[in-house]
Amino acid sequence: MSARLVTDAPLAHLRWGEGPPVLLLHGVGGGREVWRDELSGTGAALAAAGFSALAVDFPGYGLSPGIEPYELSGLARSVEALIRWLEAPPAVLVGHSMGGMVALELAALAPQAVGALVLASTSPAFGKPGGDWQQGFLRSRFAPLDAGLGMAGMAAQLVPAMVAPGLPADRLAAVQALMAAVPEATYRRALAALVAFDRRAALSVITVPTLVLTGEHDTTAAPAVAARMAERIPGAALEIVPGAGHLLTMEQPQAFNTALLRFLQGVTR
Repeated sequence: MSARLVTDAPLAHLRWGEGPPVLLLHGVGGGREVWRDELSGTGAALAAAGFSALAVDFPGYGLSPGIEPYELSGLARSVEALIRWLEAPPAVLVGHSMGGMVALELAALAPQAVGALVLASTSPAFGKPGGDWQQGFLRSRFAPLDAGLGMAGMAAQLVPAMVAPGLPADRLAAVQALMAAVPEATYRRALAALVAFDRRAALSVITVPTLVLTGEHDTTAAPAVAARMAERIPGAALEIVPGAGHLLTMEQPQAFNTALLRFLQGVTR
């Protein structure tokens, strides 16, 4: 099933199918294209199962205008505005990495907008407390950009370290191209916003059905981190995807989509 591009909405997005809305929220190095057939196939899989899948561009990504200030709360409010624009029941939020943090932020700020959560390769806080670790992370992540390598050069360095061993070369190149297309200014601002994120205290009050997933080789949102998060969310389910690293939606799309649809069919029917 082909997607249609929607630009006259609070967030630009690709849309597949008709039915209960499922919002697909990308990571810091992604965009709406993550969820196309070429990479994950998640949008088409959801439409085939009777859902309306919306793969958004966060502010500053793709065709969505930026916001000021650039903060996780602002990203969450932009998703809330899209849900209101849909005039539909509370939406299922499927968030990968930064997208999962935005989903947790929205669940804390506007729980009435959220019908279920799928938190993929993400965590409820960024790094260690205190601030020194976060600043060191930013310096290391920005170093290729500060050296003038641009987003393409940074993606060539970063992506191979984020995926599980053995990812086919053509898929690795496609994921690198996706990250390379992110505007450098947006990437810098999004990473700076992430380091302030901490919603650990809000996990215990989440009341909607929740699925936590991560890849067995994920070193950013490691299985132990995912397990601790799932334990703190009442009734949450946990799945570890074999053969996947941090970019599990694109590394093992069939396994990811199967787990997602199994969860949704259990909580939305």
